[in-house]
Amino acid sequence: MQENPGSPIPYGAQQAGYPYGRQPPSWFLPVPDGARFDHLARNAATRPWRSIVGTLIIGVGFFAIGILVVFAFVILAAAFGLPSPLDPETGLPAGTPFGLAMTLLSIAPAILLVFGTAALIQRRRPGTLSSVAGRLRWSWLLRCTALAVLALALGQTAQWLALSSAGLDSEMFGWAGWEAFLPLLIVILLLVPFQAAAEEHMFRGWFMQAVGAHVRSPIWAILIGSALFASLHAYSWAGLVDVFAFGAVMAWLSVRTGGLEAPIALHVVNNVVAFGVSAAAGNLDDALDQGKVPVPWQALAGTVVQLGVYAFGVMYLAKKRSISTVSE
Repeated sequence: MQENPGSPIPYGAQQAGYPYGRQPPSWFLPVPDGARFDHLARNAATRPWRSIVGTLIIGVGFFAIGILVVFAFVILAAAFGLPSPLDPETGLPAGTPFGLAMTLLSIAPAILLVFGTAALIQRRRPGTLSSVAGRLRWSWLLRCTALAVLALALGQTAQWLALSSAGLDSEMFGWAGWEAFLPLLIVILLLVPFQAAAEEHMFRGWFMQAVGAHVRSPIWAILIGSALFASLHAYSWAGLVDVFAFGAVMAWLSVRTGGLEAPIALHVVNNVVAFGVSAAAGNLDDALDQGKVPVPWQALAGTVVQLGVYAFGVMYLAKKRSISTVSE
């Protein structure tokens, strides 16, 4: 005899072997409640080999993506008669829209590699790389972006004062004209956010959480990850100190705010301004050749001010806005 003959029939296909009301087991394992950002990879599948293999995949894949993108751009230039994206004298990216696009696109796709590795190797939702909410918190990201603009302005002012007092000419500002600047600006605005987000998801997302899956304190992930981040740059010692400090503060903020919104915001603003100022002055080649112009140690005054203002401001806003720092 049929029970409840008038009851509605549930819509949707039933997977074989699973009656209505029951769901098949999900590939993605749940995140433990109350987990800190650097502990979000701690699930039932957590094993040391997963962190090691995943890190190797991302490391090798990152360089492979870069090689493939450069190769593709060189082939496109030859096929369509475009200027080479590489400087023929140095072999480094040329300071042209084509060369800049190649540089940024050699990094940006790595975010897909990071997401895929987290999903396949660690069996967790890619969004957990972004924050304890399992996604980017866009309103919080926008607030951090506004603060990043202020911190960068104060930092650049402090840097200019420090260089001027030391009798050094930063040669930062200049004007190459709209014809040269506008195409570069379009490339910068379109691609820098993806390049910066990819780097943050690799170093402050994947690496922080791959180490945090097995280590209670975040200090080792912060220090080692920041050293790896700095090692990918070719600046003089003062420039490397700047990059290391940036990485360390951003990693610390990711833990204290429960996500990558604050690091991504400052990274995007910093790179947009850095590339934009160089493009406006007509010396983007120097910006892409990191070892060409030594960074004077006096410039670190700007680093201290920028990172100090930003870290203090982010923590103040996070407390005021009750930004969640653990998973729920």
